[in-house]
Amino acid sequence: MMAQNTAQKTNGMRRYETEKKAIGKNVFICPPMPVTIVGTCLNNRPPNFLTVGWVTRANVNPPMIAIGINKSNASADGITMHKTFSVNFPGTDLIEETDYCGLVSGKYKDKSRLFDIFYGELKNAPMIQNCPITLECQLTETIDLPTNYLFIGEIKGAYANENCFTGGKPDVTEINPLLLSMPDNSYWQVGEFLGRACKIGRSLKA
Repeated sequence: MMAQNTAQKTNGMRRYETEKKAIGKNVFICPPMPVTIVGTCLNNRPPNFLTVGWVTRANVNPPMIAIGINKSNASADGITMHKTFSVNFPGTDLIEETDYCGLVSGKYKDKSRLFDIFYGELKNAPMIQNCPITLECQLTETIDLPTNYLFIGEIKGAYANENCFTGGKPDVTEINPLLLSMPDNSYWQVGEFLGRACKIGRSLKA
């Protein structure tokens, strides 16, 4: 099924003649999204780490983050058990380790040996020293979905490498985060700077 848009220009807004194609309901977000490594603890096991792409900020104050994890993963058990977890943002230099953490299960493999680990305020939220940005989170809500749990956690602490700042603010080019696009399952890195958010569109307010 095709839906066609008519080319026009209204109130200074650009309109292009283009066709839309129906692609079904199971749609992944095509633009690259940040890849993270979620850290958890399990009883009598080393800290566990899982590659997670479904991550988003969920609230401003208090700051909260939401992560989607399949129910079969050991990390889901760890978060449910201890009510804490970490979210680590690897740089492109950790592409191999990051990919590996999504290939093997913490139920059978010790993935903690890949990283230098540290802790903040939460004792069961292991963080990765090798990642330029790390967050420790306290679980506030679990949403039970058909295949996944959506874990929402309050960010209790955030840590960053000193060399990732420019002018006192985190610099995405220095962080050089690892990005993921779907459904092609490909890794990317940050590209060209286009403009400042909340500023570039102000001319249209007139």
